Amino acid sequence: MTDADSGASARGSAEGSTAAVPASQGWRRAVVIGGGYAGLLAARVLADHFAEVLVLERDAVDHTTGAHPSAPQSYHAHAMLAKGAEKLELLFPGLRAELEQLGAPVYDYGERISFLLPTGYAVRTTTGVRVQSFTRDELERRIRARVLDLARVEVVGEARVQGLGTGPDGRIEKVRYRAGEGGEQEVTADLVVDASGRTTSIDDWLSASGLPVSARNTVKAKITYTTMVFDRTPEEKDYDIAYQMTFAPSVRRGGVLLAVEHGRWVCSLFGFEQQPPTDPDGFLDYARSLDNPELAEQIARRSREDELHRYTNLGSTWRLHHRNSGWPEGLIAIGDALCVFNPVYGQGLTVPAIEADALGSLLRRRRATGAGLAGLSREYLRAAAAIIKVPWSLSTTSDLMWSPAGQPRSARFAHWYNQQVFALARHDADVWTRFVKVANMTAPSSLLMHPSVLAKIARQTLTRRPQHAR
Repeated sequence: MTDADSGASARGSAEGSTAAVPASQGWRRAVVIGGGYAGLLAARVLADHFAEVLVLERDAVDHTTGAHPSAPQSYHAHAMLAKGAEKLELLFPGLRAELEQLGAPVYDYGERISFLLPTGYAVRTTTGVRVQSFTRDELERRIRARVLDLARVEVVGEARVQGLGTGPDGRIEKVRYRAGEGGEQEVTADLVVDASGRTTSIDDWLSASGLPVSARNTVKAKITYTTMVFDRTPEEKDYDIAYQMTFAPSVRRGGVLLAVEHGRWVCSLFGFEQQPPTDPDGFLDYARSLDNPELAEQIARRSREDELHRYTNLGSTWRLHHRNSGWPEGLIAIGDALCVFNPVYGQGLTVPAIEADALGSLLRRRRATGAGLAGLSREYLRAAAAIIKVPWSLSTTSDLMWSPAGQPRSARFAHWYNQQVFALARHDADVWTRFVKVANMTAPSSLLMHPSVLAKIARQTLTRRPQHAR
């Protein structure tokens, strides 16, 4: 995110942007199923183009609601990659400054991170990639408050979607739902957005409407998270993130420590085919088993902590809606309802932000040309697939290597190449900066295939090659 105006002026800017939608446009109502992070981003974008945006949210929410208790991953450490932060700042100007005022630090990714790679610590250097760390809870609270202030957005809490309805042409144009203890209601829509998360009922909704269910790709990670949030001591440290990454198949334990708002740390410990403990003493002992001592050091200094949370439903699932030849018009998906990423790689907040920005761009172009909404669903799903492709490849390639036998040669080569990059990153600032930019999605993955990097890897490989006796 770039530094921008205050939160108050940003809210006025966001509201003002929706006032320009012409009544003659004919886009009357969009319905968003799910009012979590991805649903809020979708609602913010749709409010620029539809006369009404109805958000059907299963929990009771208001301006003070943060992360949903029904979303178990919300308790754990979250990374906002630089690309996602950039998109969020476009949607919510001044958000970074607002969070910073609460104590969420902003820093260069290469300067204030104690990053333990499987090959050793990454070199400390200025990368030009500025990031901010905060809790998912505070991020959602700030975004939700702004979205609820938009005149065109209405959020219905405690709403459970029962199904979708099609028109004579097969287009999705109705949503059936129950709110609270009330009976079933039906609302018409020009566009329906599935933002109901990883537990989406889209397969049931499609089947009940006589429509084909999309195929999916799934890669199981078998990694468990346990997280504690606790107070930061006044003592200054030379890092805002301390990290030990897992790396298949040998580094089975890892963890991340993030400095967040209100003078706290959030620490998530994870393990492959093992579960970090949920009691404070066991949690500390597990942290002490890591090779990066910073995590255990800060946990041991705590004077108070929040309840510990464990999350075991990890892995990656991509619903291939863009390949579904029977996919209906009038329906799209965003965020985890479309693609769930293994949270170890920190892509889950960034990808929905890019998807929301892409949706906004498509709607602006159609509004400018008078093209209408015909064909939007397939156009958006193709664009979203292009967004997902690279982060999906980066994360699942690594996860496949927990069981390397029988994996495709391309995955094994990519894993080997990452090892070479990590070995260079211990002392080579240029290589580490390239990796940081690719990991934060501010540069294409080809940046790590530059001839200069290939040459360094070749020299490194030759130097390591054992000398044969003559």
